[in-house]
Amino acid sequence: MWKTIRQWLGAATDVVLPRICPVCGQTLDGDEAWLCRKCLAGLPRTRYEEVPFNSMEQHFAGKVPIERATAYFFYEKGSPYASILHDIKYHGIPTMGRWLTSRAVQDMAASHFFDGIDVVTAVPLHRSRLAHRGYNQSKYLACGIADSLNIPYVEALKAVRPHTTQTHKGALERWQNIQDNYVLKKDADQLAGKHILLVDDVVTTGSTLTVCAILLKSIPNVKVSLFTLAAARLE
Repeated sequence: MWKTIRQWLGAATDVVLPRICPVCGQTLDGDEAWLCRKCLAGLPRTRYEEVPFNSMEQHFAGKVPIERATAYFFYEKGSPYASILHDIKYHGIPTMGRWLTSRAVQDMAASHFFDGIDVVTAVPLHRSRLAHRGYNQSKYLACGIADSLNIPYVEALKAVRPHTTQTHKGALERWQNIQDNYVLKKDADQLAGKHILLVDDVVTTGSTLTVCAILLKSIPNVKVSLFTLAAARLE
């Protein structure tokens, strides 16, 4: 009975306030969640998790020792799929990201990418940015994975300085710009011996993930793997 009422209310809401696919702009059907079937099927998957020493893992090689790394789909500026990241990050729709990472866990199950992960953590947001935006989109992504795997989400890192723009900076300048932005939280040593999955929304230069992964690797006997919802083409 309650299921029927919820379905009826959902249908009524869709009539008054139709839900729109952020990629193609078409109205979603009642059983379509955040993306329409066509756009979901056309998601430009990286499938890095299926490739030994893939492009993302190569990108971090020599910078920080990680176990493995993958991203769910490719990010290209101007692509219709870029609107997914913009909606999650800037338009107050982080729950779409949580739904997408839950799907990623399902889609990547055969690759065993998530096997052996003990806890999930996210790249943190400075309190000033958090107050302005109202949420940390990367935490929503990380929680979608943690819930799907039935493992803990932990906040292992803290942002102590606001993240300033990286635009027009070279690789060295980007590194110098952010290397003091993050610290381990005081109780992070409780993660000793764990395999930690570090999550962010998108990887472009990889500077932020590198800094955060280095901090996590300073915890005794930890393993670190990386997951981002999207990735610029790193080849």
